[in-house]
Amino acid sequence: MRDLYAFLLTSVDGYHADADGGTDWFNVDDEFEEYSRAQGEHIDAILMGRVTFEMMASFWPTPEAYEQDPVVAGFMNDLPKVVASRTMTEHPWGPTTFVADDVAEHVRALKEAPGKDIAIFGSSSLVAELLPTGVIDELRIIVDPVALGRGIPALAGLAKPVPLRRTGLQAFANGHVVLTYVPVRS
Repeated sequence: MRDLYAFLLTSVDGYHADADGGTDWFNVDDEFEEYSRAQGEHIDAILMGRVTFEMMASFWPTPEAYEQDPVVAGFMNDLPKVVASRTMTEHPWGPTTFVADDVAEHVRALKEAPGKDIAIFGSSSLVAELLPTGVIDELRIIVDPVALGRGIPALAGLAKPVPLRRTGLQAFANGHVVLTYVPVRS
């Protein structure tokens, strides 16, 4: 069975985006780029919400993306994407499947299929929706050493508490910390 992990960015005060929905505050450096590239080796599908999909679709297929990071651009563009959206049904950035309803059941079926792991990059609202359903096997939360003061909280809309157990901690030279958690299953 394939695992599904979620990779979220957050500020030290718990925001995954600033008040305008932006993530320009997040410090991207060589060490982060290396970490991002390594994630692509272990996945063969990407799950995301509509907002994240639209943001990524506006960047990754561009020549600028291939110039900045050809490895990440390669897997972002080539891997199948599953997008949770009630409003989108098609988009030229492919290969892409859109799922309007019962995303958790679609994910369960995807996890049963042969292949490598599945990743959610960003899509904090989708992670908040899926975490209580038990389909997310691991959370990787990278904390940027910045306090925003206001913004969009990470995991906003979480329907109920989900107990987690920390399984990893990785500190980067620039102050980023990756906290890895798995849900505690009863």
